[in-house]
Amino acid sequence: MTRLSVNLNKVALLRNSRALGIPSVTRAATVVLNAGAHGITVHPRPDGRHIRTHDVYELAALLKRHPHAEFNIEGNPFENALDLVRELRPQQFTLVPDDPGAYTSDHGWDLARDAGRLRPLIAELRALGVRVSLFMDAVAEAMHEAAAIGADRVELYTEPYARAYSTPAQAGELVRFAAAARAAQVAGLGVNAGHDLNQENLRPFLAQVPDVLEVS
Repeated sequence: MTRLSVNLNKVALLRNSRALGIPSVTRAATVVLNAGAHGITVHPRPDGRHIRTHDVYELAALLKRHPHAEFNIEGNPFENALDLVRELRPQQFTLVPDDPGAYTSDHGWDLARDAGRLRPLIAELRALGVRVSLFMDAVAEAMHEAAAIGADRVELYTEPYARAYSTPAQAGELVRFAAAARAAQVAGLGVNAGHDLNQENLRPFLAQVPDVLEVS
């Protein structure tokens, strides 16, 4: 069964628009965990535009009361995220190559350029007992390199599929994502997927893309 990790960034974005602390990020996490979600995903950025450092600590404490659920922290390991991961040791860290000023994550790693920098960090994280997932574009040819530098999983960046959903381009995007997933699995990687997935577009995605372990 594909596991669901609920991303709470937008809840925090709404909360940050005023000083009342509403809506509560921890309350939202409690609601989705009690409803059966398998985990929580957050992406703390250096500017604190949505999830903030105190949220990460509060959610880590909350998840200790939900031993069935996993904590997935996303972020750029060359910015602020790595220190939090070293301290809290979540079940999974998804390494994302976003720039500090980026509105949202909009591309995966370029391993031809970044493999050398990532390899020692991945080794350190795995030594800490943290599962490592690399945020990747759906390019089948890149999956072997992701495995070669030590990643446990890849998270396929699904915004291109979400944009194509319900248009004539949808079928072609699904073929591309299925090929990337199969290539990752052949290389020994687990496959996650995330970005703009929702209740409407998720079902056809999972029907065509094989053996996805986790979506967010």
